[in-house]
Amino acid sequence: MQNTAISLANVNKWFDNFHVLKDINLTVNTGEKVVICGPSGSGKSTLLNILGMLDEADLGSYTLDGKHIKNLNEKVAAKYRNQFLGFIFQSFNLINYKTALDNVAMPLYYQGLKRAQRMEKAHHYLEKVGLANWATHLPSELSGGQKQRVAIARALASDPKVLLADEPTGALDTQTSCEVMELIQQINDEGKTILLVTHEDDIAHMTKRIVKLKDGLIIDDTQVTQVRAFDALGKAQQNV
Repeated sequence: MQNTAISLANVNKWFDNFHVLKDINLTVNTGEKVVICGPSGSGKSTLLNILGMLDEADLGSYTLDGKHIKNLNEKVAAKYRNQFLGFIFQSFNLINYKTALDNVAMPLYYQGLKRAQRMEKAHHYLEKVGLANWATHLPSELSGGQKQRVAIARALASDPKVLLADEPTGALDTQTSCEVMELIQQINDEGKTILLVTHEDDIAHMTKRIVKLKDGLIIDDTQVTQVRAFDALGKAQQNV
């Protein structure tokens, strides 16, 4: 029997009088790779903010790794985010004046690890994403794909239960997008739960389950045969 990583029950959210999310019911099991997609204004970002504990539902319940997420003060919310979640953003959100290694080590500082331990773990995860030789480089010295790999290493460093990826390929070209998605697929193959938001149909099919939102409602939730990013890249190159 699979463990439940995320459970949303009858989640509703309003902004002023606008009903943004309407009775959202969603369960994500440990090890799943799920994409949330839909047009602009469908509620994707709001849903991701609730999952990331950056916002809170007005009605309904949210359970993360068995813990009920409700009425948390910022200190507790920050602790849970650091303990349970890894974030990957479209804009990378790296600290410009810190090296790749220091960026990856940041979450470990908040976990209270000593500097030597932080550096050792950070270097391990940079190695995992293929950037060990770039450890001392600043973000300004990295390509877009390299920045996103550093961001993925940072998200993995604290060994979160769930990775939340918000348009992780939105700022990248087709080849680099496929390379980043190949890395994300490998991480999922190792058992990490991943929930990804995208508006790109080809990226959505590089997951195993597609949840479609429209006007704040889940209109479809389908298991799909995952397209491997490496194969998609090969086809794209053949069509050039």
